[in-house]
Amino acid sequence: MKIINENEGLKKRKRVSKKNKISWRKNIDIQDVDNFLEDKRLEERLGKPFAKRTAAELFFVDTKPDESLGKLENVPEINSKAAYRVALRNSEPKCYSALKSTSAVPDPIAKRNRVRTPEERKNPVSRRIEALRRLNGQLKLKERDAIQNKRLEEARRKNRPKRGEYNLDAWEITPEQVTKMSSVMDTQWLSSDTVRHTLANSGLNKRKIPNSLYKKTSVLPAVEAPHPGLSYNPSYEDHQDLLRKVAEKEIKLIKEEKHIERVTTKMFKKVSPAEQTKNWLKESSEGLPNDDEDDSKKKTGDDNDDDDDDDDENTLDTPKSKKKQEKKTLKQRRKQKEQRKLKLDLAKGKMEKKKVSDLYRLRMLKKSMDAKERKKQKLRELREKLKAKKALEPKVLSKNKYEEPEIDFQMGHELKGNLRSTKPSTNLLSDRFKSLQQRSIVAPSNRILKLNKAKVKKFIKADHKITMPKVKKNK
Repeated sequence: MKIINENEGLKKRKRVSKKNKISWRKNIDIQDVDNFLEDKRLEERLGKPFAKRTAAELFFVDTKPDESLGKLENVPEINSKAAYRVALRNSEPKCYSALKSTSAVPDPIAKRNRVRTPEERKNPVSRRIEALRRLNGQLKLKERDAIQNKRLEEARRKNRPKRGEYNLDAWEITPEQVTKMSSVMDTQWLSSDTVRHTLANSGLNKRKIPNSLYKKTSVLPAVEAPHPGLSYNPSYEDHQDLLRKVAEKEIKLIKEEKHIERVTTKMFKKVSPAEQTKNWLKESSEGLPNDDEDDSKKKTGDDNDDDDDDDDENTLDTPKSKKKQEKKTLKQRRKQKEQRKLKLDLAKGKMEKKKVSDLYRLRMLKKSMDAKERKKQKLRELREKLKAKKALEPKVLSKNKYEEPEIDFQMGHELKGNLRSTKPSTNLLSDRFKSLQQRSIVAPSNRILKLNKAKVKKFIKADHKITMPKVKKNK
């Protein structure tokens, strides 16, 4: 049997500090005030409660006759479709009901003043003076610019082409423009850039056709003929040729994978953790002194000191002797000049002999020149081949490299022989998209499977938190 204590239901009074506003707001219980204010707000929105309302507010006397009772039997109701449409058009849309106020709270601002424009806020006297000034044609620079811009915008709006009309050549020069250009300048001896610069500064515009319109991005055709082996009923030779190409491509990919594995994974040997730690310690202690090395260095150091002392003694005994520079005599100077002149004469004679011998070496020179020319021609042909090969390759338009699509082939047992039972193996949209990438019209890109959306951190502000009373569960 459970004994009920009388003081069990009474709450123990909390002893908390209410020194400042923060602690007062934190520890005061204002639940009853909040409930009272919430009831008041609800009463303002929905009106007084039913207990406080009068009978006249709750009930009313129906004095209008019932229209359904007054109708005659077997008389059709005149309600045409046109009349229904007119009534529906004149009625208020239901979507506007959400904009109407459903609250019984009156508007705190009874009268709302309209914000007057700057023109209305002006003094009547200054307004009258400005009106007279405009009538006399005395306009400000700002007003003149506004009128001119309005006219230009109106003319631009009138000359704007309509949607779907393509009857205007953007690069065509009208006869009026030709007469204006001839009156401004003679364009016979001027370049196109000079003409365009002069006309632009004189008020006339001559459009320049971009150079990209004259050349294609790629020499490849828009639609390439497929391999004959891709037919639904190919010949044996064509089908075998297609399978051979697919096999060569696959073998090339396998070789590349093996090469990458050989130079990366298989290049490094497997080492146990203990050996790896030992090698790491050895590499880390490289260059640090050891006890054995210190002892051997000490022994060899004493012998070296004795040898150094002997060397120092020998060097001190033999001082360097400076050679005196004696002045040359006139005879020595004359002989030196003769030797120098003789050397120059010999060099000139050697050059003349070489010129004479080069005349007899014309055949050898011609052969060497022909060999150089042949080498240049080979290099030129190689560059032309590389240029032609590069023209067939797609250009670098993005960080992603263009990848050729895989050949959609079928094995011999999969060929049906008729078009009706052939299953489709390619997608037309993906094929055209790859063609645009190959012709450098669209930049190559990777397929994005997952969008990297930013993670938004959600939290409730302190002034928006609603504290709900905790409900105790009955066990």
